[in-house]
Amino acid sequence: MKVFLDAMKHPGIAAKIIFSVSLFFAFSAPSWASSSDDGGGFNPGELIMHHITDDYSWHFFDGKYGTLYLPVIVYSKERGLEVFSSHHFYDEHHNLVSYNGYVLEHKQILLEGSDEKIYDFSITKNVLTLFILAALLCWVFISVARGFRKNEGKAPSGIQSFFEPIILYIRDEIVKPNIGPKYERYLPYLLTLFFFVWFGNLMGLIPGAANLTGNIAVTLVLATGTFILTSISGTKNYWTHIFNTPGIPLPLKFIIVPVEIIGIFTKPISLTIRLFVAISAGHIVLLSLIILTFIFHSWLVGIGSSLLVLFIVLIELLVATIQAYIFTMFTSLYIGMALDEGDGH
Repeated sequence: MKVFLDAMKHPGIAAKIIFSVSLFFAFSAPSWASSSDDGGGFNPGELIMHHITDDYSWHFFDGKYGTLYLPVIVYSKERGLEVFSSHHFYDEHHNLVSYNGYVLEHKQILLEGSDEKIYDFSITKNVLTLFILAALLCWVFISVARGFRKNEGKAPSGIQSFFEPIILYIRDEIVKPNIGPKYERYLPYLLTLFFFVWFGNLMGLIPGAANLTGNIAVTLVLATGTFILTSISGTKNYWTHIFNTPGIPLPLKFIIVPVEIIGIFTKPISLTIRLFVAISAGHIVLLSLIILTFIFHSWLVGIGSSLLVLFIVLIELLVATIQAYIFTMFTSLYIGMALDEGDGH
C-alpha cells in the first residue's frame, strides 16, 4: 500500500512500476504457455485461456517451486468426502494424469469411467484470490476505521487520508442522489460492493494473478446480490408499475407489462455481462500484445508491443475504477427505483 501511495505522489515511480509489470508479463509469457496441458510448445491461445480461466493450480514460472498446487476437495455418494493436492493430477512434465479414480478434464474433476455427480468444493485459483481479497479489504478498512477514531476531529492521516475522500465521494455522489433519504441502510453494502470490484479489478492486473472479476460466476453472484436486494426493497408503488403500469390504455398493458417483467431480470444480467466482458477483454488484449514478440521472434516487435502494453495497462487502471463505479452506480439506481413511493420524492 505504501508503494501504491508513493506512486500516486510521484508519476515517475508509477511509470517504472507499470513498465516493470509489462516486462514481467513479457518474460513470464513463455513459461505460462509451455505449461499447457498437452505438453506442447508455445501456444498463444493456451496462454490466454490459462490466464483468464480458473484452475486447480497456480503456475508462476517453470521449475520445481514455480507452481502452487491447491487443495482438491470433492464429495460423491459413492466415495464420500476426499481431500488431496491437485499436484497428483500432473506428472513430472506437467501433463494431466488420473489419480485415485479421478480425472481432470476441461477444468472439471470427474470420476473415471463413471457418470456419478461430483460435488466440488476445491480451493481453486479464484477461490484463493477471493480469500486474499477479503483479507485485504478487512485489513484496509479496519486500519481506516482505527485512523478515523484516532484522528476524530482532526485532519485524516496515513491510509485514512487516501480512502476517506473515496468513501465520501461514493456516499455523496453515488448513493445519496440515487437512493434518497433511506440511503444509510444500503451504504455499507454499496461501499463493500465498490471496493470489492475495484480491488478485484486491480489485483487482476498483477502479473500471474487470477482473473477474479473477469469470471462470470463471480460477476453473476454480485449481480444476484443486487437483484435480491432490489426485489426485497421494492415498494407497493414499484411493483404496481411493473405488473399494472398506470396511465396507459389496457391493450398496451399486454405489451408493457411483459417488457417490465423481463426488465427485472435483464438488469442483473447486464451487470453480470458488463463487468465480465470489460475485465476479460482487457486481459485478452494485454496478453495478445505481449505474445506478438514470441510469435514474430523479433525484438523490434517486442519494443513496439511493450509500448502498447504500457499504454493499455494505463487504460486498464482507469477501466478498473470505472467498472467499479458503474456497478455501484447502477446498483444504487436500481435500489432507488425500487424505493420509489410515487410521491414525487
